[in-house]
Amino acid sequence: MTIENQKENEMMQDQEMAENRANEQQDENNHQSTEGQHQNTNEENKPNENALQEQLAVANDKYLRLNAEFDNFRKRTARERVDLIQTASLDVLKDLLDVLDDMNRTEEMFKNEQLDKKAMQDGVKLVFAKLRKTLENKGLHSFESIGEPFDVEKHEAITEIPAPIKKMQGKVVDEIHKGYMLNGKLIRHAKVVVGK
Repeated sequence: MTIENQKENEMMQDQEMAENRANEQQDENNHQSTEGQHQNTNEENKPNENALQEQLAVANDKYLRLNAEFDNFRKRTARERVDLIQTASLDVLKDLLDVLDDMNRTEEMFKNEQLDKKAMQDGVKLVFAKLRKTLENKGLHSFESIGEPFDVEKHEAITEIPAPIKKMQGKVVDEIHKGYMLNGKLIRHAKVVVGK
C-alpha cells in the first residue's frame, strides 16, 4: 500500500467518523425533540385528563341518582301493588252492601207469618236479580254449558254417562255448577256431566 492509498484510507475513515458523529448528533437531537414532544404531550394531556376525570365524576353522579330513582320507583310500585291487592274488592263490596241490606229485609219478611207465599217469592227473586245485576256490572258473567261440546278450557267433567241421544255424545248433558268469567277471563270452570 502506498502512502497515497494510506492517506486516502485515513481520509475515508475520518469522513466516516465525521458522518457517524453527525448521525449521532442528529439522533441525539431527534431524541431530545421526541422527549420534548412527550413532555409537551404529557403537559397537554393533563388538562384532557382533568376534563375526563370531571366527566367521569358527572357520569358516576348521574348513575347513582338514576339507580336511586329506580330503587324508589321499584319500592313505590311494590307498595302500590300491595295497596291495590288489599283494596281491589272494595268497589264490589260497597255495591254488594245494598244487596246485603235487601237480604236482611227479606229475612225479616220471612219472620212475618202473615205474608203470602207469592210475596215472599217475589221478594227473593228481586234480591237475586239485584245481586246478579251488581255482579254483571262488575264484569262477572256465567256461560252456558248444556248442549255445548265438552271443552277442557271451560269445563271440568265430574262424570260421563251414556248420551240420551246420539248427537249428545261428547257434549255436556248436565251442569252441576255454573262456570264464570270475569271480564272475559275464566275464573271458575263449569262442573259438568258429559255424554259418551
